[in-house]
Order: sequence, then structure tokens, then C-alpha cells
Amino acid sequence: MKVGTDGVLLGAWAGQLSPVNSQWSTVLDIGTGSGLIALMLAQRFPQAAITGIDIDLASVEQARENVEQSPFHNRIGIQHTSLENFCEGKYQLIVSNPPFYEEDTQSKTEQMHKAKHTSSLTFEQLIEGAVRLLDLDGELDVILPYSAAERFIGMAATHGLYLFRRCDVKGSPTRPFKRTMMAFGRTLRETEHTLLIIHTPQNTYSEEYKRLTQAFYL
Repeated sequence: MKVGTDGVLLGAWAGQLSPVNSQWSTVLDIGTGSGLIALMLAQRFPQAAITGIDIDLASVEQARENVEQSPFHNRIGIQHTSLENFCEGKYQLIVSNPPFYEEDTQSKTEQMHKAKHTSSLTFEQLIEGAVRLLDLDGELDVILPYSAAERFIGMAATHGLYLFRRCDVKGSPTRPFKRTMMAFGRTLRETEHTLLIIHTPQNTYSEEYKRLTQAFYL
């Protein structure tokens, strides 16, 4: 799983305007894949020490190669481990672009299946892991299908994580919402709710998408 729009969106959006932290020092990227989100957050938060974890060895090797070739290699560590077995400290910011294809269809390869399907990391496991690894004032940021957002919000609340920032995403003005980015914390507070449209009717990037991602595109 290489660079995709979901990863770019979350990497550019996560950790913004936190009511607690203006700068993050410890960040965990769950299911880091190629390391894209970890690298983007290292660029955005120059004081952050970032850890990326993934259960797929090929992804870990790719992420390590990408990190070593970046200017942020001294602040990013990539580990081959499951979330269940990972227990190294607490984190101020946890991010994840988790697997979410729940259909019975199988991907072409086992690697693709693990990357895309919740059988390798369920929402429950992700939330429980975040609760275990988050600082008291920590934040969990995820990107999910729009159709799964309300279920995830409810599950998170049962574990004491409450939505405080949400951005619903659609590809163009005439298309239905496809993704939702969400930020959760341990404190109940009013939710900031925004919308993002990626493309204009002329199929060019919208101004709001360009503002969000301008630091990462040439």
C-alpha cells in the first residue's frame, strides 16, 4: 500500500488546533504502511519523536527505507509488531488509517488483504489499543469510510474516548461523502464539524484541499 489520498489527508489534518497541545512530542502511527503519515507528521511537527508500527514485514521494510532516505530519519522509528503486542510508553498523539473493508471479498494477495480488511485490526482493537497507549490528555485521529463513522464514534465513547473534531470528505460537489476524519480525546467537549471537497466541478483540486496539503505537493 503506497501513497494514497486517505494517507495524505490524515497526515495533513491530524493534530491540528488541539485544545491541549500546540506541539506534539510523542506520536504513534498504527498501521504505518509505507510510512507516509509518519513522514508527514515529522515534517509538520519538528519536535516530535514518531513511532510507526505495522504487522506486515514488507510494509515495515518499505517504511524503514523511506524513513532512512528522508531528512527526518533521526526522529522516526519503525517497528514490526501488532498493536496488541506493542507496549512502549504513552503517546500524546496516535494516528491511524486503519483497514476497513469489511466485505467478504478477498484481496488479490494476503498482504493486500491484511492492509485493507478489518480482520487484521478491528475497530475495537484499535480503540482499546489507543486507550491503553494514550497520554491522559492524548488525542486519537483516524480516517474512516463515512458510512462507518457513527459506529466508530459510539464504540469510542464506550471506552471513554469522545469525538471533538470531525471533517467529512467528498471527492467532488456532486458525489456522496466518502471519508470522515475524526479526532478523539478523553474529555467531553463540543465537536468542531467541517466539510472538505477534494475536486472542483472542473476536476481540479479545490482551494481548501490545496490549503490543507500545500506543504506536501510539488
